[in-house]
Amino acid sequence: MLPWLIETLQKYPEIAVMLTLLIGFLIGRVHIKGFTLGTVTGVLLVGIAIGSIHVQIPGTAKSIFFLFFLFCTGYGIGPQFFQGLRKDGLPIALFSFIVCCSSLLFCWLIASLLHFDTGTAAGLMSGANTCSAIIGVASNTIGELNISDTEKTTLINQIPVAYAVTYIFGTAGTSWFLSVIGPWFMSGSRAKLIAITKEMEDQISDPVADGQGNIRNAYDQVAFRAYVVNDDLIGNGKPVSAIEKVLLDQKQLLYILRVRREGKLMNVSPNFVILPGDIIGVGGQRSSAIAAEALLGKEVADAELLTFPVHTVNVVITNKRAVNRPIGEVIHEPELHGVSVRKITRAGIEIPLSGHTILQKGDVAELVAIQQELDAAVSILGYKERTGVETDIVYLAGGIVLGTLVGALSVRIGNVPLELSTSGGALLAGLFFGWLRGVNPRFGYIPPSAQWVLSKLGLHVFIAIVGLTSSEGFVSGLKEEGLTLFLAGLVLSLLPMVLALFLSKYIFKFHPAIGLGACAGAHDESAPLLAVQDALNSKVPALGYTVAYAVANITLTASGVVIVLLMHKGG
Repeated sequence: MLPWLIETLQKYPEIAVMLTLLIGFLIGRVHIKGFTLGTVTGVLLVGIAIGSIHVQIPGTAKSIFFLFFLFCTGYGIGPQFFQGLRKDGLPIALFSFIVCCSSLLFCWLIASLLHFDTGTAAGLMSGANTCSAIIGVASNTIGELNISDTEKTTLINQIPVAYAVTYIFGTAGTSWFLSVIGPWFMSGSRAKLIAITKEMEDQISDPVADGQGNIRNAYDQVAFRAYVVNDDLIGNGKPVSAIEKVLLDQKQLLYILRVRREGKLMNVSPNFVILPGDIIGVGGQRSSAIAAEALLGKEVADAELLTFPVHTVNVVITNKRAVNRPIGEVIHEPELHGVSVRKITRAGIEIPLSGHTILQKGDVAELVAIQQELDAAVSILGYKERTGVETDIVYLAGGIVLGTLVGALSVRIGNVPLELSTSGGALLAGLFFGWLRGVNPRFGYIPPSAQWVLSKLGLHVFIAIVGLTSSEGFVSGLKEEGLTLFLAGLVLSLLPMVLALFLSKYIFKFHPAIGLGACAGAHDESAPLLAVQDALNSKVPALGYTVAYAVANITLTASGVVIVLLMHKGG
């Protein structure tokens, strides 16, 4: 049975790739007391194990999947990346760039001091910073060096060795450092930082302070209730708009949606006059509805009055009327009457929602209201996120082709090639095409699910093939430099984070919680962000994460080219 399986995997390498993905994902998802290898490391190690039977796979196969991964990565973060280069996001963008450049410098110094070869240095940079994209970019750059094919193969095979040894601490170690040491450094203790963060949450979501109603966690707190209208509120009759203004003056963000008059259900408009004896159907925050009960009147059970379709829609923020404005101002635009905001996500990360939250281009707002009001709201916010499953293949393939053609342009200085590389070109094309899609949403749609599949499958197939084809040199490389590599990775993971904490507190003077989120983003990994949010029991750190992550993703990926050139020149 075993000889047949080995022969089959050697004859049909595509089966070996799929088997590597299967076992690697299963291992990577195992959690033992909160610790996990992660799917990338799991796939790499399984690939190395299966590759010991000498599975032959063409190198171009992994390149194709890697291009899908890079383009979709850039496409997903494009709007946030360019937003970060604007005035409001520039401090965090600059912070992230400095931290990533320091990591590159530290890597070069450590690798030079320990006499690592070029491939080991690249793998160290990739694993310690948890940036898997460096593996592909550095491999492509080594492939263009003016050295023999044997040397190229040896150096490229060292990359996954260093990556596998250093990645685990790069993820788990920095998560521990930022969630345990980070709060102590920023505020003196975790308890103190939790209190400071809570104060910030209260400030940005305080309805009295911002005068615009507490809209934090709006949809989760939405309630629809019926009241026999209070005669003291309306007198002989009062328009809906006037009643809602009275409520707003009382810091209660509520909308009158329907009315029952003499047993008949009636729709309303701003000029519709509410009369004594009417039963009004009100929608808005649960806390506001409860607080306004004495003002509105006696609550009654009227299921029919409150039975009407409420829809949910995701809107991508692009309109100038909404971009760079606090959501507390935008929510009071006439077109947003009756609309509640459920949540805001930025680069796939949910951020705290309050009247002070500044909307940025590319943010996705989840809105809840009746269909007619949603249609009006979309027009001033941006465009409705498509929910179809069809990917614009022309846009996807065209972007990759354009990016790789630009990346293939090369200029040589001596024996050192200077080029963007096809992988770097694909990443930058993804950034540009992602931004272009935000500007003009009529074309270029790639569903989030398709982005996930192309990026995840692209990266993991690439890593699987790397493992399968580099197995031979992995064991010997691990024996030679295993402990040294691990310690080098530990230092390289922590040194930039120490600098990041110092810069955040003393130079950029970020709010401590936001600064920790920016530190996690500069490390190009979501695990430290989740650890920090869990430690502080708050989503505030996400406000610093998204721009820092977008900049780090690009900067660290580009560092794969730079570290190879630095080490090759130094060697």
